[in-house]
Amino acid sequence: MGEHPSPGPAVAGCAEAERIEELEPEAEERLPAAPEDFDPGNTGYISTDKFRSLLESHSSKLDPRKKEVLLALADSHADGQICYQDFVNLMSNKRSNSFRQAILQGNRRLSSKALLEEKGLSLSQRLIRHVAYKTLPREIDRKWYYDSYTCCPPPWFMITITLLEVAFFLYNGVSLDQFVLQVTHPHYLKNSLVYHPQLRAQAWRYLTYIFMHAGIEHLGLNVVLQLLVGVPLEMVHGATRIGLVYMAGVVAGSLAVSVADMTAPVVGSSGGVYALISAHLANVVMNWSGMKCQFKLLRMAVALICMSMEFGRAVWLRFHPSAYPPCPHPSFVAHLGGVAVGITLGVVVLRNYEQRLQDQSLWWIFVAMYTIFVLFAVFWNIFAYTLLDLKLPPPP
Repeated sequence: MGEHPSPGPAVAGCAEAERIEELEPEAEERLPAAPEDFDPGNTGYISTDKFRSLLESHSSKLDPRKKEVLLALADSHADGQICYQDFVNLMSNKRSNSFRQAILQGNRRLSSKALLEEKGLSLSQRLIRHVAYKTLPREIDRKWYYDSYTCCPPPWFMITITLLEVAFFLYNGVSLDQFVLQVTHPHYLKNSLVYHPQLRAQAWRYLTYIFMHAGIEHLGLNVVLQLLVGVPLEMVHGATRIGLVYMAGVVAGSLAVSVADMTAPVVGSSGGVYALISAHLANVVMNWSGMKCQFKLLRMAVALICMSMEFGRAVWLRFHPSAYPPCPHPSFVAHLGGVAVGITLGVVVLRNYEQRLQDQSLWWIFVAMYTIFVLFAVFWNIFAYTLLDLKLPPPP
């Protein structure tokens, strides 16, 4: 393939296609009626013969890979009818599970030429292809992503979070005149962003603690991991889904500390970072044969080594003699909260590329589990500290 074909309407200038693209599949729960030319009986289905004739008459205007998928859709329906909603979903780049299954079970072989075999790609095209192979286990999804990705919007969430974390760290470093092991400075906990058990009623601290790091060694590893893993994931799955997993890991991390390590403060973005990495690694393991990225075993080993080093540093710091007794150093339990989110909610998100999460029963199960944990942690924070008569360190 030469130049990367620009994404656009499947049938440019075609009146029927224009009407199709104007449809919003999610606007109504019922199936939209097909145009009379395709579906005279207004049944919500079109015949495969008419569908094929449409493809043939406009084949020169079709994106080559989208034509492959359309033909596979036609071949997969032995009953001679195609659900019009599937057609609309394809045109609007929204695919349902039933559509994916129809493609996977079709008689036509989609992977006639893998993306890895294509030559003459530009640098940006090779980057998009690399991201596709790094994150997606199915060739049809990789081709779909490669054709439809436009970098609009760019992966702004992970980049913005990273820049904010670096900016707050630099500001705090200048204020304390300390960049290495900032957490050992006697005034470190006075910052209003840190989660502190005595100030747990200040709800913003359950989120803002991610902008405080123990030192440049803590920040550096978190930033590298969330950029190398988080940015490609956001390019594929979007800011909304990846931001949801990241922030769910952040909240789970601070709440886990408030339940399991009740006297310790929390700092760092490790809860969100570990949620993303755990979800990605679990997805790779569960789809090992489908993942075609180069050196995947080495990549996993490096990621696990980095995670282990960061977790080991956090455990060592937690039990190291405190610089501000009787308050201990920050807890490591937030890492575990992030991992729990990653292997539950995160895996469901990554395994359902471009699929509606609300259609997945497993998604609702994990959402219910997460909600129950959050409610339990909230009540724990309200009542358990008093009932246990726990002696907390004084406020900073």
